[in-house]
Amino acid sequence: MIKEIKTALLARAQAIAKLGVLALGLSTMLACSATQVSVHDPVMTKEGDTWYLFSTGPGITFYSSKNMRDWTPEGQVFTQQPEWARSVAPTFDGHVWAPDVHFHKGLYYLYYSVSGFGKNTSGIGVTVNKTLNPGSPDYRWVDRGLVLQSVPLRDNWNAIDPNIVEDGQGAAWMAFGSFWSGLKLVKLNQDRTALAEPQEWHAIASRSAVPGAATQAAGKDDIEAPFIFRKGDYYYLFVSFGYCCRKGDSTYYLAVGRSRSVTGPYLDKDGIDMQQGGGSTLIRGNAAWRGLGHNSAYSFDGKDYLVLHAYETADNFLQKLKVMEMRWDAQGWPVVDAADLDRYQSSVVAPK
Repeated sequence: MIKEIKTALLARAQAIAKLGVLALGLSTMLACSATQVSVHDPVMTKEGDTWYLFSTGPGITFYSSKNMRDWTPEGQVFTQQPEWARSVAPTFDGHVWAPDVHFHKGLYYLYYSVSGFGKNTSGIGVTVNKTLNPGSPDYRWVDRGLVLQSVPLRDNWNAIDPNIVEDGQGAAWMAFGSFWSGLKLVKLNQDRTALAEPQEWHAIASRSAVPGAATQAAGKDDIEAPFIFRKGDYYYLFVSFGYCCRKGDSTYYLAVGRSRSVTGPYLDKDGIDMQQGGGSTLIRGNAAWRGLGHNSAYSFDGKDYLVLHAYETADNFLQKLKVMEMRWDAQGWPVVDAADLDRYQSSVVAPK
């Protein structure tokens, strides 16, 4: 009798184990088949217990999340085109590029770009809101208009890809740029909606040691998307080298330099000035993930994160959101684990 009971219990345990394996397999299949967040140029911030993600897209697409992994679509920031957009960029098609979100004195500032691909008929604007929660009665974007414009043949730089950073005195600076003569840094006024006067400009990174004269063509200096992250005694300048938006032929990758001053010079690990072509590689793509780039960087809850997009080879090179923990080596340089490209899998959650 005891032997029969043991046999029955063993059979039951084996059946439960099989069910557990089947359940695990089913959950894995569901996770793999879940729709991931498809974004270009992601930036992020946190309000209360909710993270918000903004990216390039029609009117600026944005999402909310409670855990930085499951994201709910929240629609568009702009339901209509910015009024000034076509006067600056005649070929503007409604896709607003490369936003950056910045919090200051109770307001959220969302900087953005309008342009035409491969042209520097471009402008950077800013819109402001009291909250990022679309369900709040205080939710309302107020566009403050054009901050900076680039004009072909007049300017040998491109007014796109803005990023805002504060210096040690609380002043705001805007890094920006793409191709042409490289990346620039300009001081903003106290309202953070226009350039400070008198103007203060700095060249912070370029692929060419001696930039040429202003031209209509973007040139071959494949550098863009600056993001400055302050950590300890240094300001770290992240940039994207290479070419985006070419599916499997995309050559985008991330490089970094650092400076003790927000205005530079930003030196790489070998001491080469990024304005003279320097920049230490942080991470490149691999067989599974191409075109890594246009990153942002943040500290949340005691950890540092790198946020970027990458093209998934297995999904016809569709751009996907990646959030990677950023650690620091003994010399104080950022380090990320390429395995996190596979580990981090976002999912799109339907609004409740």
